[in-house]
Amino acid sequence: MAEETIPTETTESNGIIDPVYVEKAVDWLIANGTNLLAAILIFFIGKWVAKVIRNKVKSLMEKKEVDAALVSFATNMLYYMLIIAVTLAAVQKIGFQTTSLVAILGAAGLAVGLALQGSLSNFASGVLIILFRPFGIGDVITAGGVTACVKEIGVLVTIMATPDNKKIIMPNSSIMGGAITNITAYDTRRVDMTVGVSYSDDLDKVANIIEEVIAADDRILKDPAVTIAVSELADSSVNFVVRPWVNKADYWGVFFDFQKTIKQRLDKEGVSIPFPQQDVHMHQVSN
Repeated sequence: MAEETIPTETTESNGIIDPVYVEKAVDWLIANGTNLLAAILIFFIGKWVAKVIRNKVKSLMEKKEVDAALVSFATNMLYYMLIIAVTLAAVQKIGFQTTSLVAILGAAGLAVGLALQGSLSNFASGVLIILFRPFGIGDVITAGGVTACVKEIGVLVTIMATPDNKKIIMPNSSIMGGAITNITAYDTRRVDMTVGVSYSDDLDKVANIIEEVIAADDRILKDPAVTIAVSELADSSVNFVVRPWVNKADYWGVFFDFQKTIKQRLDKEGVSIPFPQQDVHMHQVSN
């Protein structure tokens, strides 16, 4: 006698979901539909409000003529923080316990932070650069052992260009980890130059020649006054320091032109410029 086969229930047949699960889903929607609708409204309305707040803050900062890099960074950070707050509020409305979610996110953030310590250090340094503005785009700075012009300030790196147009991408932590010299921070700069003459030359005459060369250059500012003084009695020369003030855009032009002009004038006036030389004396030894 053949055994009778008893059919068993399956949770899924021919790709059709078990009606039990459908019934449970419907029951959950009936019980929580209002909260789900409220959560959706909270998210989308909150997102819209976050955009409005971001645009308003951006507009106010631009009216105050705040640096563009700071405006972009601050408004984006504000927007993301508001979105996180709105998302947590929406999730909590559905019935999830946000305390556990925050704890999980915190633990995950700690793990990621430990794995990305270098990047976080660069990020923190980028925030400090953007907030305190030790330099701006277009400034020539010396930082991290490099002297270059700043082209772009990022959250993680700063992009610079050297005088011979090499691109340098420097981590922000390398910049903030040491002294920063902003060479073009002020509108004027002092050009430090040295002129050496022979011990036999008339020092007053040399000083007058330097004054005439300086006075003939319209790029040199009258205030502050130019410093012309004997600074050193060196091994083979008497050295004058010449320190005129110029607009920062004229710095190298004045420096290079002065070197040529002062040489030509001293030669014309018969003033010698010492240079290292060595006398060799040869003696013949007879056998």
